[in-house]
Amino acid sequence: MLWVVENHSLPRTAAFFDLDKTVIAKSSTLTFGKSFYQGGLINRRAALRTAYAQFVFLAGGADHDQMERMRKYLSALCRGWNVQQVKEIVAETLHDLIDPIIYDEAASLIEEHHRAGRDVVIVSTSGAEVVEPIGELLGADRVVATRMVVGDDGCFTGEVEYYAYGPTKAEAVKELAQSEGYDLDRCYAYSDSATDVPMLQSVGHPHAVNPDRTLRREALARGWPILDFNRPVRLKQRLPTLSVPPRPALVVAAAVGAAAATAGLVWYASRRKAATF
Repeated sequence: MLWVVENHSLPRTAAFFDLDKTVIAKSSTLTFGKSFYQGGLINRRAALRTAYAQFVFLAGGADHDQMERMRKYLSALCRGWNVQQVKEIVAETLHDLIDPIIYDEAASLIEEHHRAGRDVVIVSTSGAEVVEPIGELLGADRVVATRMVVGDDGCFTGEVEYYAYGPTKAEAVKELAQSEGYDLDRCYAYSDSATDVPMLQSVGHPHAVNPDRTLRREALARGWPILDFNRPVRLKQRLPTLSVPPRPALVVAAAVGAAAATAGLVWYASRRKAATF
């Protein structure tokens, strides 16, 4: 499928992408569950629950209330995790775990937006320790992600400093537009989740990608384009065709909770599993 992306040089414009199930085929943080287990950050039981949570996430994701409960729970589980260790685990396994699950369609859109002179911004609820390196891998210009407080000992304190979710994402987009001079009426946004409706409606060109049922209804009612991405591909297989070299991502709301987001989805999966019995 060919997407037509208009070329605007002035004023500045941007394309805002949700990450999980929009740019990549799975949950960015849950994908690292086995690596966190091997690194000693989570135990075997949590690792198994992470695998189950990945299945649940792919089947339908989490709604607003479940995400809010996750936020409260994740702060306790990640307390004491060494941030540098999390970063090292992600760096060591990034290409093996993330490269194969990047949607070819999303990568093509990122290329098209860069060719049009448009900044690419990843806006994700996942933690920056995960989102930042993925953004760099994709050649994104900026990253907005959840961040957690890090103590003087270099470990997560268990407190959430910034939660990139729902209306907060829309606020981050508007703040970036003000600081970077983006004309939001000429900007683009892409997401799979109804929780991102505030972000989508803040730009002139919103798109629903692999939408959940609620977002699909919303997109149909509003006349938003609906895109189906279904071709994961290794990014390195596409590099020879790229006309725009990858650019390091500038972290706008960083520092995070790779651990934290994983913890929340692990907890969510366990609740879903218990509810079925």
